[in-house]
Amino acid sequence: MTNIRRYFRDNDIVFITSVTHKRRLILIDNFSILWDAIHKQLEKNIIDLRAWVVLPDHFHLLLSAQGINFSDLLRKIKLSFSSSYRKKNHLKSGRIWQYRFWDHIIRDQDDLNKHIDYIHYNPVKHGLTFDPFKWKYSSFRKCFNDGFYTEGWGVKDKLNFGEDFGE
Repeated sequence: MTNIRRYFRDNDIVFITSVTHKRRLILIDNFSILWDAIHKQLEKNIIDLRAWVVLPDHFHLLLSAQGINFSDLLRKIKLSFSSSYRKKNHLKSGRIWQYRFWDHIIRDQDDLNKHIDYIHYNPVKHGLTFDPFKWKYSSFRKCFNDGFYTEGWGVKDKLNFGEDFGE
């Protein structure tokens, strides 16, 4: 097994992708458990969650943090979700998540905008909806209400981001 070294500094903005084991479609049906796990960490740490989306088998987060590295943060979120998921489903063991996660440190404003758009377009990309506004498991509505998007964004034209985003 390789030894992955991750580089984090306080307040870096980081795009993170985490995927369920064997891409099991469990996250939407258990959204409240995942959201509780994420919010537990938001409350315990200094974290600015800038954008997010949850799909049936993976999630994307765009955030910055102080005093905690992202490996520890993701480990805590995944452990909390896994424990609650197993308890809810009367499971004693079994993998819930793929090992590791994908991360990308945001380099500049253009990179930030591209990743926010990618997050919000992801449900359309995966054929889960035709309109990002209709997908309730994301921060798209908040960003729309904050004026970041215009009416009809992501509906008329198929967007192509041309990069690997950890899926």
